[in-house]
Amino acid sequence: MAELKLPPIVEADARELVEFIRESVRNAKCKGVVIGLSGGLDSATVTKLAVDAIGADNVLNVFMPSRVTPAEDYKTTAELSRMWGTEYKIFDIQPAVDALTAILLSDTEAPLERGNISARCRMVVLYNQAKKRDYIVMGTSNQSELMTGYFTKFGDGACDIVPLASMYKTEVRQLADFIGVPKEIIGKPPTAGLWEGQTDEDEMGITYGDLDKILYGLELGMSVKDISEGTGLPREEVEGIKALVKTMEHKRLPPLRPAV
Repeated sequence: MAELKLPPIVEADARELVEFIRESVRNAKCKGVVIGLSGGLDSATVTKLAVDAIGADNVLNVFMPSRVTPAEDYKTTAELSRMWGTEYKIFDIQPAVDALTAILLSDTEAPLERGNISARCRMVVLYNQAKKRDYIVMGTSNQSELMTGYFTKFGDGACDIVPLASMYKTEVRQLADFIGVPKEIIGKPPTAGLWEGQTDEDEMGITYGDLDKILYGLELGMSVKDISEGTGLPREEVEGIKALVKTMEHKRLPPLRPAV
């Protein structure tokens, strides 16, 4: 069986996303967008797309560090904002995280609880700034994260528009190269920055390169057997990702409601 490969991203895809952002802002009748800028690939790519679509004067970048944020991220986010001409604000979320942690944590701490608290504190900041300015919140999640549920519901998954929702992580890297995101950002190990030393691929137990091939095969309606043969990955791994996508469906959909 032929190797399973994702189709390449072309410059026309970038132009389509720029127009999507421009039209979304126009339809919302708002003045601009607010984007949480972490210094990673996705938020940098979304920022550059927004600048190309509606101009830097209408883009607010917000950097929201906590105790575990690497010092280099302060420099990286400031430099990206300066390079593209966006407004840049810093909000230290650690006091809010500490306050909520003291109230909520117990002897039965749930996995990822502190990380989820941090992600939801950040979304409070973004929507606060958006409301004050008559802006909308632009999400930075990509299709790989959305399909696998690799985001915090009502945290980094909360937004008004999400330009990268139809692009896998490996495709975002190609897109970023087209639109001029710095090479050092494109090559950084992906991380949600929720605790010290955390990386996406270590936490998920699979590289984005392998994950995206599996997800693309599922999107095409291929069988587990065919995806396994087309990627060279163990059938058990493909079955695990397929089950994960199904389990995480509730995070992607609006709240379920009865027909009556």
